[in-house]
Amino acid sequence: MNWSISFEPLLSWPFLALVLVPLALLALVGLWFRQRGAVLRFVALLALAAALFNPVFLNEEREPLKSVVALIVDRSQSQDIGDRTKQTDEAVAGLQQRLGRFKQFDVRVVEAGKSDTAEERTETRLFGALEGAFRDVPPSRIGGAIMITDGEVHDTPSGMPDFNAPLHALITGNDHEKDRRIRFENAPRFGLVGKPLDMSYRVISTENETGPVDVRVSVNGEQVSVEHATVGQAMPLQVTIPGAGRNIIELAIDREPGELTDTNNRAIALVDGIRENLRVLLVSHAGERTWRNLLKSDASVDLVHFTILRPPEKQDGTPINELSLIAFPTRELFVEKIKDFDLIIFDRYQHRDVLPILYYDYISEYVEKGGALLIAAGPEYAGEASIARTPLMSALPAMPTGEVVDKAFYPRLTELGQRHPVTRGLDGSATEPPHWSRWFRTIGVQNPQGEVVMKGADNRPLLLLDRKGEGRVGMLLSDQGWLWARGFEGGGPHVQLYRRIAHWLMKEPELEEERLTAEGRGMVLEIRRQTMADDPGPAQIITPSGKTLTVKLDKSEPGVFLGSVQTSEIGLFQVANGDLTALAHVGPVNAPEFADVVSTQERLKAPAEATGGSVRRLASSTGSDVTLPSIVPVRSAGEASGSDWIGLRTTDDSVLKAVSRVPLFGGFLGLGLLLLAMGSMWYREGR
Repeated sequence: MNWSISFEPLLSWPFLALVLVPLALLALVGLWFRQRGAVLRFVALLALAAALFNPVFLNEEREPLKSVVALIVDRSQSQDIGDRTKQTDEAVAGLQQRLGRFKQFDVRVVEAGKSDTAEERTETRLFGALEGAFRDVPPSRIGGAIMITDGEVHDTPSGMPDFNAPLHALITGNDHEKDRRIRFENAPRFGLVGKPLDMSYRVISTENETGPVDVRVSVNGEQVSVEHATVGQAMPLQVTIPGAGRNIIELAIDREPGELTDTNNRAIALVDGIRENLRVLLVSHAGERTWRNLLKSDASVDLVHFTILRPPEKQDGTPINELSLIAFPTRELFVEKIKDFDLIIFDRYQHRDVLPILYYDYISEYVEKGGALLIAAGPEYAGEASIARTPLMSALPAMPTGEVVDKAFYPRLTELGQRHPVTRGLDGSATEPPHWSRWFRTIGVQNPQGEVVMKGADNRPLLLLDRKGEGRVGMLLSDQGWLWARGFEGGGPHVQLYRRIAHWLMKEPELEEERLTAEGRGMVLEIRRQTMADDPGPAQIITPSGKTLTVKLDKSEPGVFLGSVQTSEIGLFQVANGDLTALAHVGPVNAPEFADVVSTQERLKAPAEATGGSVRRLASSTGSDVTLPSIVPVRSAGEASGSDWIGLRTTDDSVLKAVSRVPLFGGFLGLGLLLLAMGSMWYREGR
């Protein structure tokens, strides 16, 4: 029972003061001068004041509240090592049983580290879970927290936790654990293709080793070298980036006997390969400026453009020393530096003895050995001076018929063109007729080789893409692309098309007809298959643990098939489809969860001691049997830990259930007392 007194005045406080203060002054004056009846008048005034103030006795019925105790259980992946899971389960069961004996505690069990998000799966965030457990609890009701963990916590606060209650940590594992791991010290995110990239790494051991360790270096799944590292020292490493796009650099060391795990015996670095500026040689006679303008606007292209304005046979009497034109450097370009170019473009070029016949043979050889050649053909290609009548003919995908078809038509994609990455999904190609302007000229060819991806008037080949030896050749059989560039009849996707043609010729990976890529997004492995086939079949996956999965690839658009799989494993996945393979890393690279797996008391020692709590191991150094401390309820100012016990605070908070009221001057009793006092005063005054 909780008794208290409360005043519920019948009149407002200002009015009471206006009435009672003068009367009180008169009564006090009477007492001071010892007037007759002054005592009775003062008693009557007190009775009147008590009646007006209306005092009430209150009896509150309260129910005591429980202290909230959080039991935070670490279920992160490092807890699966050794006997830690068993120790954790035994500790949880034992603590729940012991805490259940105390009715003053409300126990909340929170398991952390089992989220589906990649970040929470690869980092142990126990203090975030602790904050969530106490989010709806007033500070005065927090009794404390018990964490069951291996001590590798990644969100430990630098100062005191946000609650004023004891924090206790029970550490799984043993204090004689040993482990060896490898990590990258310096791993740039970008590197030039074909150039060595400087990196560094370190091998770390809990045993204070100093001897050499063999480190296997793999690039995109292929071992490239074996390095010899000194434990504990930063070691330099040079890796040549093989290709543009995502490259996976992996370092691996052998597992030692007695090691906790070999998960951290690998380190991964993701490096995006970047090509140096592509070098393009553009040679034209009366060619349009469309190719020149496009290539000059591309920051990744270094363009050398020669326009032949004055052929050697032209004789107009102009003195040589007055000519402002430079001689065409044929030997320098096509003999000495031809290998430096990634692409050679002949834009409406015809043979007019500017290039010696032998040099066309050099260009054919350049293509056979891996070079790229593009023919932007105009009427010149069908004439007597066509470059198809030179030794270059061995590199060309189609020979001219001599016919020039001057007829309006809409360039259209062929069935192959709808699937080919160069022309697939061109803006405006999905409608019939295509949503772009017409062209008015097509150069006739016979027996085209390679892939016809666009067609012109009368379904004649318009765009040919072919492979010659190790190189590639493209042929655009019309000189009307400038109509799209000028916006005639709304124009067309000339920039998109021309750029794709040039980059396919220069072997950009994104434009390969047959390509398999895989990428990890969160904890999902996404697979993309680019193919000219109708159905590539399912993809086979090998997980980091060695399991084999099969994933169906569904058609997303012509030439593109997609598949995905949800996974709980973190690491390198190997994906195969047909003759193609790909690697992908799922989850954060070099996750903190496995950066250091040795159980420790140090990380939680500071926050536990700051709250009056404690940190102790569950198992002894010689075994895995769990020894739990006793639970002791303590007051807020008392000690919260001892050698074999941990304390949890109880609260004084309660909730009001009911209130009983007893008015002192209510009813006939109050009226009688008031009349008695007033009557006594008047009686005395009458005498």
